[in-house]
Amino acid sequence: MNDRHDHDHHHAHDHQRGDGHHHGAGHDHGDGRGQHGRWNRLRHLLAPHSHETADKVDSALETSVRGMRALWVSLAVLGTTAVAQAAVVMVSGSVALLGDTVHNAADALTALPLAVAFTLGRRAATRRFTYGYGRAEDLAGIVIVLTIAASGAFAAWAAVGRLLDPQPVRHLAVVVVAALIGFAGNEWVARYRIRVGREIGSAALVADGLHARTDGFASLAVVVGAGGAALGWQLADPLVGLAITAAILLVLRDAAREVFRRVMDAVEPESVDRAERALRQVAGVRDVGELRMRWIGHRLRAEVAVVVDGDATVRQAHDIAVNAEHALLHAVPRLTAALVHADPAPEPGGADPHGALAHHAAA
Repeated sequence: MNDRHDHDHHHAHDHQRGDGHHHGAGHDHGDGRGQHGRWNRLRHLLAPHSHETADKVDSALETSVRGMRALWVSLAVLGTTAVAQAAVVMVSGSVALLGDTVHNAADALTALPLAVAFTLGRRAATRRFTYGYGRAEDLAGIVIVLTIAASGAFAAWAAVGRLLDPQPVRHLAVVVVAALIGFAGNEWVARYRIRVGREIGSAALVADGLHARTDGFASLAVVVGAGGAALGWQLADPLVGLAITAAILLVLRDAAREVFRRVMDAVEPESVDRAERALRQVAGVRDVGELRMRWIGHRLRAEVAVVVDGDATVRQAHDIAVNAEHALLHAVPRLTAALVHADPAPEPGGADPHGALAHHAAA
């Protein structure tokens, strides 16, 4: 039998944590220590306990709103940084700072496809898009990877051009100040994006944060190039530009790997292990069969078959399935829905309960 409940792990108070969460008397909420943990437990006892559709919508909106806020804040910070650096590039002629500026501008503009993705992710599922529009985040991740690749190609082109035609760098002190501003802005944005991305489960936002972090290190490299130019080594500036290109390629590799895994429905093995442990602790579950999980945007969905007593009534099997889903929602971070199928325990010499499907499985 199939038992489907489309729940979100969101109650009248927030349970979501990056390392998991538990529910019920004697379990932790938050860090489980001090006044904050006691207050959460008290609120849990007094507040309504629900996994209903309204809660799911509220949680989806909350995560999307947080993602949108992170994007616009990042756009403002990086946009301001890029404009300031561009003004210095015009007066200094530093190709290393030019590469850094272009990379920062590209990083700021990646907020746009992510904003579109988060906006689409708020839309309800339809009869055509039955899982909703959460996968738009994966498409945005691909756009981000392509943007990183394009900025790397431009940085390489500018650096090679300056190697072939060396030119002096002017106003070195201003170049250093602009580079330090670039580093500070990028590092702040990187920390912010990565933290929010991990909290809401957005691989695209995490990839964008890694992109910003590499930009920060590239800004520091500009300082090195300016130091070399101050010592009279004209090639220092374009060589640093090539180093920035190499740094861009490294972050491109990491971001592409993260986005590729998400597009291919990869999940963290730890989440699967956590789900199996939770299911085996549910009363009435004799064994855990096939377990599948996938990301849809920044939310997880699961499908699982559990083995129950073959003599259980339909109502008893249904109750076990509901309890199994409930356990999953509390054990696996960012899991919002689970489809639980109850299989009867096989009897010695008995017929395979899935025998009618055997020829489909073989095909």
